Amino acid sequence: MQFADLDLNKLYTYADYYKWQFEERVELIKGKIFKMSPAPNPYHQVLAGDIYTLMNVFLRKTPCKAYIAPFDVRLIKKSKDDKDIVTVLQPDVFVVCDRTKIDKRGCIGAPDLVVEVLSPGNSTKELRNKYEVYEEAGVKEYWVVSPQNQTFIIYTLQDGKFQLSPVKVPGDIVTTSILPGLEIDLTELFKDIDPEQA
Repeated sequence: MQFADLDLNKLYTYADYYKWQFEERVELIKGKIFKMSPAPNPYHQVLAGDIYTLMNVFLRKTPCKAYIAPFDVRLIKKSKDDKDIVTVLQPDVFVVCDRTKIDKRGCIGAPDLVVEVLSPGNSTKELRNKYEVYEEAGVKEYWVVSPQNQTFIIYTLQDGKFQLSPVKVPGDIVTTSILPGLEIDLTELFKDIDPEQA
């Protein structure tokens, strides 16, 4: 099957997704296909890689583990059965503290923390569609990082709803109750990012 053979108006499940062999990278959000942006630009990759590295080093002596895309995250609504899973995402970086959620096909269930680094073509998808499914699935924290604006947005789950923290910018330090002790210096994180090129 080729990507062009898919009916983009149809709803699909992970059972369908797992069989696809075409080159295009896609995500499923509530059964709808979303084609991922072309290969991210270098600034996107630098930011995602730096955040992953900071987390990975920090988490070495904890039960939690950081993962980096491409890595499927299957969000559960009804059951873990492939035919019941209608949302499959590839977050740029995510943290899972319950290792039983990791299997040979990726992550099944909500990560504790998800990081999405925005690319010019994916802001609406990240901010609207993914926000909704991460909130519904119970992701404890959702970070949205903008290389273009040099901003760091943190949504924290409280009583089943995301609450927005004040927007962070260079000069601020990012901390999280999910990973006590982790600190990310945004001046350092964004120092090599050219917003005009990002």
